[in-house]
Amino acid sequence: MEDRIYLLIKCTVKTNCKNIHDAIAEFQNGTTIQLSSTKNVQVLKSEIVKMNTRTKKN
Repeated sequence: MEDRIYLLIKCTVKTNCKNIHDAIAEFQNGTTIQLSSTKNVQVLKSEIVKMNTRTKKN
């Protein structure tokens, strides 16, 4: 069976950005993820779903 699941990641950050939207944009654009398959689950594709932020950095 092939299906899609969503995993949420909670992250606490400290930033020098003037607003949180700039920090989110910078963080999500500079982050990579690695998900490993298990015995019963094969990872076919993974991506970071971009959050819509109020910034020009997206």
